[in-house]
Amino acid sequence: MVVGAISALGPFVTDFYLPSLPALTGYFTTTASLVQLSLTFSMIGLAVGQLFIGPMSDHYGRKQPLVWSMVVFCLATTGCLLSPNIHTFLAFRLLQGLAGAGGVVISKSIASDLYEGPELARFFSMLSAVQGLAPICAPVLGGILLEYTDWRGIFVVLLGVGILLTFVLLRFRESLATEKRTTGGIGTTFRNYIPVLRNRRFMEYVMVQAFAMGVMFAYIAASPFIFQQHFGLSPLTYSLCFGVNALAIMAGSLAVAKFRKPARALAIGVSGFLAAGCLVAASLVWGSVGIVEAALLVMLFFLGLILPSSTTLALELERHDAGNASAVLGFLMFLVGGILSPLTGWGNILYSTAIIIVLCCMAAWYMERRGRYE
Repeated sequence: MVVGAISALGPFVTDFYLPSLPALTGYFTTTASLVQLSLTFSMIGLAVGQLFIGPMSDHYGRKQPLVWSMVVFCLATTGCLLSPNIHTFLAFRLLQGLAGAGGVVISKSIASDLYEGPELARFFSMLSAVQGLAPICAPVLGGILLEYTDWRGIFVVLLGVGILLTFVLLRFRESLATEKRTTGGIGTTFRNYIPVLRNRRFMEYVMVQAFAMGVMFAYIAASPFIFQQHFGLSPLTYSLCFGVNALAIMAGSLAVAKFRKPARALAIGVSGFLAAGCLVAASLVWGSVGIVEAALLVMLFFLGLILPSSTTLALELERHDAGNASAVLGFLMFLVGGILSPLTGWGNILYSTAIIIVLCCMAAWYMERRGRYE
């Protein structure tokens, strides 16, 4: 449960405050584009932070970097609350993302320390369900919270969660034995990225997940405009659709445990993902809101199949460098998501979102097929 909570913290930080963006624009007396940069900065922090915290956890163990990342997260959240202007707020959002990356990357490493084979697949099934739900449910919960407080209330809740997790992690048992840690200087630890990046099979599984997550981030960025502005749904109805779609991801992630081999789950996942992605794209251009929602449910179910199975297969190949491998996995996932999210706003949002979904689904399918037949 604790590992699931820390793994979800990074995505939760990114999206929890989204409903408060208009309020932040007025509070800091700035432009909407500058406030939206706070989302970009946190995603950059989540991506880059994993590259540093991952190898540090291979060198120093899991507990110490995890505790320190939570301490920095609490300080950064406090800085957001006390920021006198938008530029200071942006700096603390970047720091918040860097610190939140610790939970995202180390949670996968802890799983690789403790489990292998089918047990690892089942654990990642649970972890992926949590990580898939976090960025989708976070805006809904943030919107509900805004009914009773302002944007500061959201960050106070984040601070409270950070403090609670810090105290819980102080009692956390180290999962990486001393004899299994990387030796030499920290520079040697970072050089361990080279063999990880050269592992073609590993990188193919990483890219499958990166393109699949690119679809989810594009969906998150575009869905408020598509459902509320184009189809005219109320914020409450949109939130309900958002929540139902989150259940589809959870169902897909939990279904992975029913497969004997993660590779089989991944193969079915990417094929269904491509077919459903094409259906979503077509419904965005020609369909009604009901057809779009139904197609999204199917596509997100297959996304749920892809996330834990691709993670399991990737980290099984780099068990001896789990921290570095988890860092590469998380970095590319958030990097692709950060690049694609704003692209949904180019031109007609229905067409641009449809194109991004189809291209990413095709890329995920191609990378899985390439890895299967090498």
